[in-house]
Amino acid sequence: MLGIVIVNYNDAKTTKRLLDNIKDYQILDKIVVVDNNSTDNSLKELKKYNKKKIEIIENKKNLGYAAALNIGAKKVVEELGKCHIIFSNSDVIINGEDSLLELSKTISKKIKVVGPTIVEGTNLNRGWKLPSIRDEIRANVPILSRRWNKELLYGEEHYEKDISIVDVVSGCFFLVDSKALEAVKFFDEKTFLYYEENILAAKMKKKGYEEAVCNKVVILHDHAKTIDKNYNSLKKYNILKNSQEYFAKEYLKASEKDLKKIKKYRKLYTLLKYRKVEEEEK
Repeated sequence: MLGIVIVNYNDAKTTKRLLDNIKDYQILDKIVVVDNNSTDNSLKELKKYNKKKIEIIENKKNLGYAAALNIGAKKVVEELGKCHIIFSNSDVIINGEDSLLELSKTISKKIKVVGPTIVEGTNLNRGWKLPSIRDEIRANVPILSRRWNKELLYGEEHYEKDISIVDVVSGCFFLVDSKALEAVKFFDEKTFLYYEENILAAKMKKKGYEEAVCNKVVILHDHAKTIDKNYNSLKKYNILKNSQEYFAKEYLKASEKDLKKIKKYRKLYTLLKYRKVEEEEK
């Protein structure tokens, strides 16, 4: 059994494109769209898709991405029982239901989370290494952070086989075994928009489960279209860094000294990078 969960926020046009893409897929037993209290006409538009296989859930307030994923996942489990669940951004394009079958077949006794190769423009987004507290501190250092972040990526040779074990898969599109998701108590709802995949990976690793990339499956992603539409760059940065600090504290067990370093570099990075942006967006 296979279900898919999609979160919508003020982006019915893109969500409808995905629904039109997948609504006739025989492999999908349940499609759940969670509308996270959109302020436009999204809910009205999406309700036109309501039928037995497709269910639109209305949140009365924007609970954040992780909480919306949990609402959708629990609805899928309620109806399908033990199953596989795909979590997808609305701004993806799936090239046929065989891709979903291939992802589902990758789940095994050890592998409980699997993602595809994701094409974002000219870039390939696959897996990365679970960061340490040192990595999270360095990610805030102006100028050098981008170079250091690349150290968390695996080399091309890592993806030469059909299936590659990774620490973390991209959060824009991935599949999870429902029993493993229940075992780690679903997604942590104390983040709003970012770090869900790192946190899920840390929880899966603690349980002894693995994550993998199925290199034969390719998904297209119009990267961050919905996020860019609803949040300016400074607000996105602050949401990201709030999630980073939570991840560092709760899952990397960062010391107070480490957290102070993250905050210090965050403040400096904001001053250097976003002063001009903030002025332009006023």
